[in-house]
Amino acid sequence: MKELLSKINHYGAKQRNEGLTMEEKAHQAELRQEYCQMIRGTLQDNLHHVTIMDPLGDDVTPNKLKEIKAELKK
Repeated sequence: MKELLSKINHYGAKQRNEGLTMEEKAHQAELRQEYCQMIRGTLQDNLHHVTIMDPLGDDVTPNKLKEIKAELKK
Protein backbone atom coordinates (compact mmCIF):
# COMPACT_ATOMS: atom_id res chain seq x y z
CA MET A 1 0.00 0.00 0.00
CA LYS A 2 2.89 2.36 0.79
CA GLU A 3 4.42 1.70 -2.62
CA LEU A 4 1.11 2.44 -4.32
CA LEU A 5 0.70 5.69 -2.40
CA SER A 6 4.28 6.63 -3.25
CA LYS A 7 3.58 6.19 -6.97
CA ILE A 8 0.40 8.27 -6.71
CA ASN A 9 2.30 11.04 -4.93
CA HIS A 10 5.07 10.89 -7.53
CA TYR A 11 2.52 11.49 -10.30
CA GLY A 12 0.94 14.30 -8.28
CA ALA A 13 4.28 16.07 -7.85
CA LYS A 14 5.15 15.59 -11.51
CA GLN A 15 1.73 16.93 -12.53
CA ARG A 16 2.29 20.10 -10.49
CA ASN A 17 5.83 20.64 -11.76
CA GLU A 18 5.89 19.46 -15.38
CA GLY A 19 2.52 18.10 -16.34
CA LEU A 20 1.62 14.54 -17.27
CA THR A 21 1.25 12.79 -20.58
CA MET A 22 -2.07 11.12 -21.40
CA GLU A 23 -0.59 7.71 -20.57
CA GLU A 24 0.65 8.95 -17.21
CA LYS A 25 -2.73 10.49 -16.41
CA ALA A 26 -4.43 7.17 -17.23
CA HIS A 27 -1.96 5.26 -15.06
CA GLN A 28 -2.44 7.77 -12.23
CA ALA A 29 -6.22 7.28 -12.43
CA GLU A 30 -5.79 3.49 -12.30
CA LEU A 31 -3.53 3.76 -9.25
CA ARG A 32 -5.98 6.07 -7.50
CA GLN A 33 -8.85 3.68 -8.19
CA GLU A 34 -6.85 0.73 -6.88
CA TYR A 35 -5.96 2.70 -3.75
CA CYS A 36 -9.60 3.67 -3.15
CA GLN A 37 -10.66 0.03 -3.51
CA MET A 38 -8.08 -1.00 -0.92
CA ILE A 39 -9.27 1.67 1.52
CA ARG A 40 -12.93 0.71 1.01
CA GLY A 41 -12.10 -2.95 1.58
CA THR A 42 -10.24 -2.20 4.79
CA LEU A 43 -13.02 0.02 6.07
CA GLN A 44 -15.68 -2.53 5.19
CA ASP A 45 -13.71 -5.29 6.93
CA ASN A 46 -13.40 -3.13 10.06
CA LEU A 47 -17.11 -2.36 10.08
CA HIS A 48 -17.95 -6.05 9.88
CA HIS A 49 -16.39 -6.47 13.32
CA VAL A 50 -18.33 -3.68 15.06
CA THR A 51 -21.06 -4.16 17.62
CA ILE A 52 -23.29 -1.18 18.38
CA MET A 53 -24.47 -0.76 21.96
CA ASP A 54 -27.03 1.74 23.25
CA PRO A 55 -26.50 3.67 26.54
CA LEU A 56 -28.28 0.90 28.48
CA GLY A 57 -25.85 -1.72 27.20
CA ASP A 58 -28.26 -3.41 24.80
CA ASP A 59 -26.99 -4.65 21.44
CA VAL A 60 -28.62 -2.50 18.74
CA THR A 61 -26.46 -3.68 15.84
CA PRO A 62 -28.50 -3.61 12.60
CA ASN A 63 -29.74 -7.02 11.45
CA LYS A 64 -27.93 -6.73 8.13
CA LEU A 65 -24.61 -6.34 9.94
CA LYS A 66 -25.44 -9.26 12.25
CA GLU A 67 -26.11 -11.42 9.19
CA ILE A 68 -22.78 -10.46 7.63
CA LYS A 69 -20.95 -11.23 10.89
CA ALA A 70 -22.66 -14.63 11.07
CA GLU A 71 -21.59 -15.40 7.49
CA LEU A 72 -17.99 -14.47 8.28
CA LYS A 73 -17.91 -16.83 11.26
CA LYS A 74 -18.78 -19.80 9.02
